[in-house]
Amino acid sequence: MRDLSAELLAWYDVHARDMPWRVSPADRKAGVRPDPYAVWMSEVMLQQTTVAAVRDYHRKFIGLWPTVADLAAADDADVMATWAGLGYYARARNLLKCARAVVADHGGIFPDAYDVLLTLPGIGPYTAAAIAAIAFDRPETVVDGNVERVMARLYDVHAPLPGSKVELTALARDLTPQERPGDYAQAVMDLGATICTPRSPACGICPWRDPCAARVAGTAAELPKKTPKKKTPTRFGIVYVARRTDGAWLLETRPASGLLGGMLGWPGSDWSDDPEPAPPMDANWQDLGEEARHTFTHFHLRLQIMTARVAADAAPVRGHFVPKHEFSPAALPTAMRKVFDLAAVTLRDD
Repeated sequence: MRDLSAELLAWYDVHARDMPWRVSPADRKAGVRPDPYAVWMSEVMLQQTTVAAVRDYHRKFIGLWPTVADLAAADDADVMATWAGLGYYARARNLLKCARAVVADHGGIFPDAYDVLLTLPGIGPYTAAAIAAIAFDRPETVVDGNVERVMARLYDVHAPLPGSKVELTALARDLTPQERPGDYAQAVMDLGATICTPRSPACGICPWRDPCAARVAGTAAELPKKTPKKKTPTRFGIVYVARRTDGAWLLETRPASGLLGGMLGWPGSDWSDDPEPAPPMDANWQDLGEEARHTFTHFHLRLQIMTARVAADAAPVRGHFVPKHEFSPAALPTAMRKVFDLAAVTLRDD
């Protein structure tokens, strides 16, 4: 019987992607161990985000907070501002909660067991398996979208996702080796990301070309099959962008829970089918005439933008003015930065 995991590891030894948080196969064989903190951070950042987008953020976070204790002691606002633009902001809040739990409950040392990792804030089954395997070489089965696609094609599984997750996970588990499980987990993900891609898989150079049942059947390009998604709904909102005569901007810190929780943003209405106006102060509000549009995981958002210039002594009932020299658009989440990019044209310095 062919040792598929050994064949894939041999391919990985030559073709492993270079990533800031990864220890190369050569260094790993030489005894260099991955930093669990760096691995954990990468896995949190990579949830629903591409490797290309995560690289610079990971370097920035490690540069600012080199250890889990440093991150645990960081100011929430600083972490949220540094995360801005990466999206899915609940991950940033959980990043802080998890770091503080590791310091408070585990002496600043990441646990190496899957079951214990699962008890930490923000760590689910996939992330726990990835940390245990990659950082500690535990023989856990790591299954992300890349792995699901590879397994569906390798075994020609036509049952659609998400219903086939259990079957695909079982197939992945059967291939997970006892030796070098961390490298193997990364190898399968690399295979899916670089060769067994969603469109136009490069079957001719795949290390699993011969045993791939879908390649033989000619069905690789159509797998994995997925249950059709429901139409994404659209929500609407109103945001109020005010600037004082001294250049300060009116902002508010959003509630800790919910979308964009704990982030800076423009005061505004709820996000719904028919939002109620909610101006944060009396002012001569003008409709900008342009919408800021953004898509979250489960809905599209369209924001009507109201702008106003106000006096230096203006007193809002919501939010607070941030002086011009302290305001950085980069600290805003993407949806709010889109609002700024549109409104700033009208409220630019005279």
